[in-house]
Amino acid sequence: MKSKKVSYADLARYCNFSKTTISRYFSNPDSLTLENQEKIREAVETLGYQENKIAKILPSGHTEFIGLVIPNLYMPYYSEVMHHLISSYSTYGYKFLVFEGQSDIELERKYIRELNAYNVEGIITLSHTISSKEYASYDIPIVAIEREDEFISSVHNDNYMGGIQATSLLYKSDCDILFFIDSTPYGATRSAYYSKDKHSYSYGRLNGFKYVCNEKNMPNEVIIQDLGLSYEEYSENIPKIIDDIAKRYPGKRKGIFCANDTFANISLLHLLRAYGNFPDDFRLVGYDGSPISAQAIIPFSTVGQQLDQITKSAMEILVAQIKGRHRRIPEELPIRHEVIAPILINRATTQKETPNIAGAK
Repeated sequence: MKSKKVSYADLARYCNFSKTTISRYFSNPDSLTLENQEKIREAVETLGYQENKIAKILPSGHTEFIGLVIPNLYMPYYSEVMHHLISSYSTYGYKFLVFEGQSDIELERKYIRELNAYNVEGIITLSHTISSKEYASYDIPIVAIEREDEFISSVHNDNYMGGIQATSLLYKSDCDILFFIDSTPYGATRSAYYSKDKHSYSYGRLNGFKYVCNEKNMPNEVIIQDLGLSYEEYSENIPKIIDDIAKRYPGKRKGIFCANDTFANISLLHLLRAYGNFPDDFRLVGYDGSPISAQAIIPFSTVGQQLDQITKSAMEILVAQIKGRHRRIPEELPIRHEVIAPILINRATTQKETPNIAGAK
């Protein structure tokens, strides 16, 4: 029997059941007695049956695929989110079709058309390129993570609280002046950062920074400029900012709050190369809690996002939407916005005794 592809009919003959009973075993096993479930399970193992997903999809229309649109894969945050989502297979049984947006709106629209052609059951998006209003027009279950979300459900880290945590840590680290460093979105102007991106994660972190600086009457500077769209461009432009800060504020202890861990890591590497060790007149905090913050030459302070909770919440919302669509009388669930608390991680780069790494230069 193992020499040919085993069918429902083969399983039915082996168990002396109808094909309908076999079908129920795969689609709704709880509708069968435990004894009959066990008989069919033994038949599946003995005959070497392999489920035909295509045959199952055609009549039901349920592909068990979810589309995932992310901006890039070189920033650890997005890779970590993707890891957590893919790992949810054991819980929800959904597979993912992943597309990298690359800040190209027409390319991203093409991806959405591709996902619709594959009849995906829902989409999770982390890309900022397409507006939530346009996403909502596609008439498919959609959940956003850390992006503008006016017209679609979403899950966010509490970026405002995270900004307060990071800035407060720098303030307590005996700094004389604080800096917030971020890139304008997708090569946009500085004004667009404030006007268009008010729902973005960066805007919340910036507002948390400004709140603490105002409350503590702390000298500060917000540095928001086009840093590029690739790791190579970031690595070229961020060191220029760090050098300029060092030149303009000699003798002052400078607290740097980078909007993400990638920027913080680039800043750290540049300081180590320039000074040979982490200089005493700098303090540094990143954001995301990505692995590079702990694995850097000097582990740096950061605000950790609970990505396991963020992705779990995103999947719960999306699966609920999908199930609502699959009901005999389809049900559109209301838009939901979930916010997950951040966790401050205090490491070497905000300690009053700065680390000394021999040979770091």
